[in-house]
Amino acid sequence: MSKTNQQYDEVIEKCKNIFFKKNKDYGTAWRVLRTISVVDQIFIKAQRIKTIQEAKHQKIDDGIRGEFKGIINYCVIGLIQLDLPDNAPEDLGEEEVEKLYQKYIDRAKALMQNKNHDYGEAWRSMSQQSLVDLILMKLHRVRMILNDEGKTLISEGIDANYNDIINYAVFALILDGEKNITL
Repeated sequence: MSKTNQQYDEVIEKCKNIFFKKNKDYGTAWRVLRTISVVDQIFIKAQRIKTIQEAKHQKIDDGIRGEFKGIINYCVIGLIQLDLPDNAPEDLGEEEVEKLYQKYIDRAKALMQNKNHDYGEAWRSMSQQSLVDLILMKLHRVRMILNDEGKTLISEGIDANYNDIINYAVFALILDGEKNITL
């Protein structure tokens, strides 16, 4: 498990680096996004990965790894947006954004650790294609929750789906990194 924790942290560090460079360029322009818009951004990235996997080639240079990193960062944006009150300012300070980013990554990592304990790191035997399909399924669930005005009878909420998506994307990046190391 300590190997997984280290690999998780390495993936997140790369995502965080991208997030905060973009934050310097654009500020918190993402604050205008509604939940469905965040979901759509994640969907676009996951669907592109699936298309590349199936076609076995791509025409745009941005690779699959970058799309998974974008999925992670958009999930963090989604979690921040869900938590902030409606009257929160659109412009958030860099320090506040850093604290919020870390708060939600810490929650996703704690969830991963708990699930890894119970499932015995089953994700290590999964394909990247399955992880993408799970992300797309979670996005479909979020859309269903939004269509039902955020109400669920028995299921977890939008935040739980974002956390799972973060972890699936991290797993895909870890597995891809291991594959590239062993080639």
